[in-house]
Amino acid sequence: MYNNHSADLNVISSWDYRKRLLKDRIQLINPDIVCMQEVSPISFEDDFAFMKEELGYDGNEMFKRGRFRPATFWKSSKCFLVSPPVHNFQNLDKNHPEYNQVWHVLNCHLQAGPEGKRRLRQIDEGVKACVNLSKKLKEEDHKNPLLIVCGDFNGGSECGAVQFLETGSIGPSFIEDGGAITSKDKKCPLDKPLFDITHAVDRPPPPTLVVAELISQMVSSGQSAYEEPTLSDDMVSRLTKIYAKYATKNDDLSMGINGRVMDVNDVQKWLVDINKHVGRGSEFRSAAKEMGYVEPETNDDENSEQGEQRKITLPVDGILSLAGFLNVYQAELRAGKFWGISYDLKVMGEPLPDKGIFEARYDRMYCSSTLKVAAILDTLSLVPCPNEVEPSDHLPVAATFEILN
Repeated sequence: MYNNHSADLNVISSWDYRKRLLKDRIQLINPDIVCMQEVSPISFEDDFAFMKEELGYDGNEMFKRGRFRPATFWKSSKCFLVSPPVHNFQNLDKNHPEYNQVWHVLNCHLQAGPEGKRRLRQIDEGVKACVNLSKKLKEEDHKNPLLIVCGDFNGGSECGAVQFLETGSIGPSFIEDGGAITSKDKKCPLDKPLFDITHAVDRPPPPTLVVAELISQMVSSGQSAYEEPTLSDDMVSRLTKIYAKYATKNDDLSMGINGRVMDVNDVQKWLVDINKHVGRGSEFRSAAKEMGYVEPETNDDENSEQGEQRKITLPVDGILSLAGFLNVYQAELRAGKFWGISYDLKVMGEPLPDKGIFEARYDRMYCSSTLKVAAILDTLSLVPCPNEVEPSDHLPVAATFEILN
């Protein structure tokens, strides 16, 4: 969500502009391994051709499921795969040719929204995969491998997944989003808890998410943003106005507004406005279900790529009622997609007023006790991101490590 009005938004929000910023940042840091999240598999080869052609990252691996996926790049002159990636998580294991040491890199993008149980399960499974692979590779100390965990945790210090890594265990007494996220004690399979790299420097860790403050405007007064939030009265009013702009089909059942509802053509126009084309985005999937789409029964393995990519369609004769339209954005709100909603409102002619900045540290990097942090690069911003100097709403985290003898 671009908020800076001093530059040409059409230029700075374009992928060509953002790609140049991203390339310049990676080239400046020149890391051996680069981990990214929310990469589109549809355009991956074209979007990131510069990583190989201009920056020399001749190895890459992308998570095999999801519409937006973690992707990891590396330079084969510095490291190479010693085992196939583990795709229940983006787990890449590298062997440094000079020192003949196996490094485990866990590139993660944990579930957003009130999903503490799922985030905990994801990080637990990821670390276990590293330990199991270390055991399979017959490493000397498989409970303390050369492990780096990094990515978007979609939560701060209050997050159970963070607590799990930093303390080494979590139990039923830990409360997140108003409830317990595990019914029994869960212990990290490592000998020692992981180390938050920001603690290697004597300064408060900087935020990695610097965006416009939206939550107070979107969530009903007195509610938490993560405990079953509901749309504020102002949001309902704005969305009702927007619905009235799109609805063209005559309504005899009082399911719309001003005697009209949104038919499939209206829904398609709305989706193109907010997502550029039909079929993209969680709004599309929610709208299809609100219009009567029912996912067909399948015998596909739920873990197969085929099962993941079943095509959802808008029912040709379906309508999206006003209640259904509000339900779409209620689902977006409960999934924690505040800045996505803000973008939709802006392109639909109902931009929210400027209420300042929201800051959080969602992007984190950890290392095992076999590693020492040699250097950290902080990235700071005093204005909402993305903008003319930052290509993403998440600021990068970078570090250099040494092996402890």
